[in-house]
Amino acid sequence: MMKKKGDKILRHTASERINHWVVVIVFLFTAISGLGFFFPSLNWFMNILGTPELSRLLHPFVGSAMAILFIFMFFRYLKYNFIDKDDLVWAKNIHKVLQNEEAGDIGHYNLGQKGIYWMLSISLILLTVSGIIIWRPYFAEYFSIPVIRIALLVHSLSAILLIITVFVHAYAAFWVKGSIRSMIEGWVTRGWAKKHHPRWYREILEEEKKEAEKKSQK
Repeated sequence: MMKKKGDKILRHTASERINHWVVVIVFLFTAISGLGFFFPSLNWFMNILGTPELSRLLHPFVGSAMAILFIFMFFRYLKYNFIDKDDLVWAKNIHKVLQNEEAGDIGHYNLGQKGIYWMLSISLILLTVSGIIIWRPYFAEYFSIPVIRIALLVHSLSAILLIITVFVHAYAAFWVKGSIRSMIEGWVTRGWAKKHHPRWYREILEEEKKEAEKKSQK
């Protein structure tokens, strides 16, 4: 999976990048129309899906598309997002991290990125379940009024959590130079990998060594 081109190391494949940006686009449509429902002063946000009436019809379908697309991301990155002992070192040295210094022997993702992953996953699960419960005219009739009211509250709070998490994720991506490029062009420099994710970089070197040995044996 990891390939190099001079000083470049592949971090995200084309399919991963496409999946990511499609989710971002669908999220924007869902979040903006949803804010229009939630805040009366932002009713004009609903025009992003055409008209307010059309937004009410399309919002759950667009939200469902976002959840389905995220499933691929969830399982693709799951193995990288389990918390280990090096994440605790990263957390204890968060003051250094905030000064753009690195701490701990970080693998594919650091604790902050893992936190984003799990927050996104949890909020989307809650949004999907609560969204199905309140989805008229298809499913809401199967639930009682008290259940629907609870689902509405959960849906609103989960949406706010998701939006905040996405903003934090976007800010962190811009803050760490080279992160945005990895999700647009797919690659990072060896220096970037060694500085921000040293354990991941060593794994890449090990893979390259094995590939070189295989070629030499042919």
